[in-house]
Amino acid sequence: MNPEDTYASDIAFTPSVKAIQEQKGSRQAYARMEQKGSWATAITPDLAAFIAHQTTAFIATANASGQPYIQHRGGPAGFLRIIDERTIGFADYAGNRQYITLGNLADNPKAHLFLIDFAHRRRVKIWGTARAVEGDEALVSSLMPENYEARPERAILFHVLAWDANCPSHILQRIDLDDVTAAIAERDRRIAELEARLANLQGHGAGSTP
Repeated sequence: MNPEDTYASDIAFTPSVKAIQEQKGSRQAYARMEQKGSWATAITPDLAAFIAHQTTAFIATANASGQPYIQHRGGPAGFLRIIDERTIGFADYAGNRQYITLGNLADNPKAHLFLIDFAHRRRVKIWGTARAVEGDEALVSSLMPENYEARPERAILFHVLAWDANCPSHILQRIDLDDVTAAIAERDRRIAELEARLANLQGHGAGSTP
């Protein structure tokens, strides 16, 4: 949260945004939200659980002239690590060597994380600042997913200033292949268990006296 902000949501609700909210009729509702405490500024257990299940993230940065850029980051569930109640970290893998995000962060530390869970139709927006940490092998190692085939080059630490969870409107539900495979395996296990119980019952029935 910036020192000049009254509410955590002021990081996004600038005077221009609030003016348009007033014109469009939504300012009163958001004013009530602000008075009730506004957005969270620390990572809650609910948010931590949500982050732990994500396999995709989008990090937005902007250069010194304000030109925005969004980059995809992904990995197995858990590749985003909660370091403390205000910090998210992840290993930055070798890529196409454009280094746009790194250059932007060198000029402007402000950043944004956008997380979306298609299976449960939930999205979370996180405002903050980010920095690249070079040469800290222990930190990078602690952020690497186990047995994941990627070459880490550095760590990215994201400091949370405020976050908000959106409604599921217009999020088309999609299920990851791993989740489908796990669900099918559980179904097959349950079917096998029921078939074994049925066979056992039938066996006892066949040996009984009429």
